[in-house]
Amino acid sequence: MTNSLANPVAESFQGINPTTGQPLPGIFEEATASEVAQACERAAEAFSEYRKKSGAEKARFLEQIATEIEALGDELLTRAQAESGLPLARLTGERGRTTGQLRMFAEYLREGSWVDARIDTALPDRQPLPRPDLRQMLRPLGPVGVFGASNFPLAFSVAGGDTASALAAGCPVVVKGHPAHPGTSQLVGDAISRAVVACGLPVGTFSLVQGRTVAVGMAIVEHSAIKAVGFTGSFRGGKALFDAAARRPEPIPVYAEMGSTNPVFFLPQLLKEKGETLAQSFVGSLTLGVGQFCTNPGLAVVEQSPEADTFMQTAAQFVTNSQPATMLTQGIQRAFTEGISKLTSAEGVDVLGQATSTESFANGTPTLLKTSAESLLANPVLAEEVFGPSSVLVEATSREQLLAVARGLEGHLTATVWGTDAELPEYADLLEILEQKVGRLLINGFPTGVEVSHAMQHGGPYPATTDSRSTSVGTNAILRFARPVCYQNFPDALLPDELKAANPLHIWRLVDGKRVNG
Repeated sequence: MTNSLANPVAESFQGINPTTGQPLPGIFEEATASEVAQACERAAEAFSEYRKKSGAEKARFLEQIATEIEALGDELLTRAQAESGLPLARLTGERGRTTGQLRMFAEYLREGSWVDARIDTALPDRQPLPRPDLRQMLRPLGPVGVFGASNFPLAFSVAGGDTASALAAGCPVVVKGHPAHPGTSQLVGDAISRAVVACGLPVGTFSLVQGRTVAVGMAIVEHSAIKAVGFTGSFRGGKALFDAAARRPEPIPVYAEMGSTNPVFFLPQLLKEKGETLAQSFVGSLTLGVGQFCTNPGLAVVEQSPEADTFMQTAAQFVTNSQPATMLTQGIQRAFTEGISKLTSAEGVDVLGQATSTESFANGTPTLLKTSAESLLANPVLAEEVFGPSSVLVEATSREQLLAVARGLEGHLTATVWGTDAELPEYADLLEILEQKVGRLLINGFPTGVEVSHAMQHGGPYPATTDSRSTSVGTNAILRFARPVCYQNFPDALLPDELKAANPLHIWRLVDGKRVNG
């Protein structure tokens, strides 16, 4: 089944330089309905073979992808900079993050215990009924659709975390490249295709389709061969995909990361001790990368006090002295401007500080707004994400009102509490509230910067994501694309190696309720 709205005839488009507004070299074709269907069908064909690959074979494939990406050299970075406006240093680090997470998953596969093998050995003499031999492990779901993100043209795009974790799980991938960086997407897509050939894998193991229209993405989600979707982007886009997947004759999971304002709570005693330093660090975090991080601190809460007044005034000055910078696309810049306009027109919201705007194709102007806790509680829309270099400072009249703000929050990716060692225990109830609202809870830090590691949780309750149990960063991301299968009374020779009696892979397993690796 494919979306009937997908273009029957190919249309062409180009990448746009967000700094100049000029089109970039290279013509890219909007995928037609038949091309999307072909990619999905090839993925289904490839799944029958790729799902059987060992952890070592999939690890070699992921490492080969990393090698092919690195072999692109400066060509990849130059194109990514032209399409995104991001500095070369940032993109160099992002390339390292992309190849690093591919290799991290490769190591995880070689160790092998991620499959969560569980064995309950037979108890033929048990009364009143015998117990059969039961063996369970995680198996791949099937072909996965992945949507590239605008703000990370490498690490959350064609070879990003969604693709890496899906391939690691044993699932072929069909990627829709982000239209803001089609040239970057094509370079990386070609690198993955070369890795497919080098590792002798079926051609449908990976496919890239390009397009600017909603129809191309919907055609992927609605195709019957696709069994799960990974998405990073706006709430509107993620919710639309989620709803489309739920309407299918066979509903499928959509793991959508859809945005967050990542509230930061500054406690009174620490503001007395380090208010000016905190103000500078706070503004540095909200303007980092022109505010185009899903962990940007878009909401900050303080208790009313002279020290809080000084903190807010200092932060406002740092914002006023900051510089506008190029955002990823003109569309993102326009949405940011409209979002700020919507907030400033709301009752009880004031502009505390704003950089001097400049005429540019896609410049974002750093802005700091202020409102009261009372206004926020009466109008929760003030806590919604405005993607870009801005934040709303919320002033609470008391500790109780600060807690009320925390209770009124929707789901977010992160929340942060700044406090002294002495006062943090006094706000244990705040931490307990926030634990229910987010996927990652920080003490005395800022949420920008997401470590790619085994323990990272990059997800949160709705509307931050469509499934609070999942993460899009870290090795647990693999669990999104696998499902448990139980094998009852199987002869040992027919079992996967992970479940055989001799444990030939030497992985950790739960055997009769005890964790062992022998």
